[in-house]
Order: sequence, then C-alpha cells, then structure tokens
Amino acid sequence: MRVLGVDPGLTRCGVGVVEGVAGRPLRMVGVGVVRTPADAEVADRLVLIERGIEQWLDEHSPEYVAVERVFSQHNVRTVMGTAQASAVAMLCAARRGLPVALHTPSEVKAAVTGSGRADKAQVGSMVTRLLRLDAPPKPADAADALALAICHIWRAPATNRLQQIAAAHRRATAPVRLPKGTR
Repeated sequence: MRVLGVDPGLTRCGVGVVEGVAGRPLRMVGVGVVRTPADAEVADRLVLIERGIEQWLDEHSPEYVAVERVFSQHNVRTVMGTAQASAVAMLCAARRGLPVALHTPSEVKAAVTGSGRADKAQVGSMVTRLLRLDAPPKPADAADALALAICHIWRAPATNRLQQIAAAHRRATAPVRLPKGTR
C-alpha cells in the first residue's frame, strides 16, 4: 500500500509518501513541504498548495491519501488556513478517485508513539526509527506527514474490516423487498 500523508497548513503543508503493509517494515518513498508566501493572498496560496499536492500525486502515485483532521484551536485564523489547505488536499485526491482518510493528531501520535499526547520531537524520533532514516525529517510538518501515512497503513486493515462488518450487518438487517406483484 502506498499512502500520501498530508499535514495541512497554509504556510507549510507537509507531504510524505510511505509504502508498506501493517506488520512489515515500512519504506519512505518521499518527504517534503509545499510552501507558500505568508504575504500572498489566501486564494493564491491555495492554488500553490493545489499545484504542489498535484505534483506529489503525479510523481508518487499513491493509492490512498491520509490527511490530518482539522481540530479546534484558539487561533481561528490558523484553523481556517489549516482547514482550507486540508480541503485542497481532499479535493486533489477526490478528483483522482483516491480514497481519503482523516486522522486526528492524537490518533496519529498514538499509532506512531503509543501515546496520544506525544510531542513533536517524540513523533519525529519514532518516524525516524520506523522508517530507518538517518535523521528526523525537517521541518516537523514533513515528519508529521510521514506519521499520518504510517498511521493510515497501520489502521487501514482494521478500519476496512469494521466497514465490511458494518456493511454486512446493514445487508442482514435490511427489510426484504419483494418485487411488485409477488405478494
């Protein structure tokens, strides 16, 4: 499975591609940051993010896109920019028919470090260890993007099983509909 992780941000949007399956060693395919100038208009910055993500999708052909779920912060302006960048990433994936998964920061931290309250240094350290890198990816947005991809690879099998179970339950409990005229 090849996953593009996106840590959305208006100034720095972390991107990282990881390949592998749960229970096996993972491999980093690429990592980076899509940057936009802080003094540019928001609409122009979103276009730059869209171009950057499209370039990553073209270059790395992921099967899934994992995006950090936007959470409430005290700074509404920061939340808005993060939400807008997140929407751009989801749009780029949807345009290509790629499944999008949203993971909260605490889910990602728990998956990668074992603690949903881990700090950025702990996440970077574990990403370095799990992907057998020489040094933690810089900046932290890049390491976070890789952590999102790792989280998705590890969580996807369980999530898929739960979705299959739920679908089977819906089919089993759905009312039987007889064709017209057969009553």
